[in-house]
Amino acid sequence: MAREIPLQEIHSKVQALKREAEGLMAVGEAFPALYRNTARIIASIKMLELNTSDLVDSGQGQDHKGEGGHT
Repeated sequence: MAREIPLQEIHSKVQALKREAEGLMAVGEAFPALYRNTARIIASIKMLELNTSDLVDSGQGQDHKGEGGHT
C-alpha cells in the first residue's frame, strides 16, 4: 500500500544532521576518536542525502508516494 513520504521534511532533517555533525567534527579536532567517529557519521549522512536529494531537487520533494516497504 502506497503512503505519503514527506521528502522535504526528511531532506531538511538530513541537512540539519549534517550541519550538527560538521560542527561536532570541527570542535573535536583535538580528540582523535571523536573526529574519526564523526567522519563516519558524516559518511552515513551523505548516503541519506543521496537517497533523497534527487527527488527533492527534481521537484518531487513535497510528498512522494512510497511503496510501503523498506529498502
